[in-house]
Amino acid sequence: MKNIFFILIAALFFSFPAFAQDEELKVELTKQDSLLLKPYTIDPLAPAKAAFFSGLVPGLGQIYNKRYWKAPIAWGGMGLSIYYYTWNSKQYNVYRDAYKDLLAGRPVTGELSELNGDRLIRGQRFYRRNRDLSMFITIGIYILNIVDANVDAHLKQFNVNENLTFNPAVIQSPTDNRVNMGFTLNYQF
Repeated sequence: MKNIFFILIAALFFSFPAFAQDEELKVELTKQDSLLLKPYTIDPLAPAKAAFFSGLVPGLGQIYNKRYWKAPIAWGGMGLSIYYYTWNSKQYNVYRDAYKDLLAGRPVTGELSELNGDRLIRGQRFYRRNRDLSMFITIGIYILNIVDANVDAHLKQFNVNENLTFNPAVIQSPTDNRVNMGFTLNYQF
């Protein structure tokens, strides 16, 4: 009974005409003329310009590359690290002046009046270390800003047109009839 029902459904399903063979739906495939492709120009000085602009003013290289969203990140990183450098430097000077006053025999005034010499020395070391670390972070963000502008300008010139394709493929080996998976890299001239 199940087999007869299955055969009846299959016969009914395959008896409908196929509309995919209609003349109206045929599409002619033509080879694309290489003269109609967009010309691809490379400006070899663009990465150097972007790096120069970014070195001149942080974030300007990103604006030159038309990556406008990266410029505020560069400005924020530079501004924040410079802020921490100046704040740690001021605190270091406050602790240093208080320690000098203590050594000269003058009374220490302000918030630091309750601290002894050892704690003033530890405060100096702490703020000097943080000041130096803030300077290294500032230099690192500055260099990263220049490198980002340079790399981004290089990647903007990377060829991503239709002539170069990279596709996964499943290929059957003719020698042992095993299915192999891999990638194909096609370049059309």
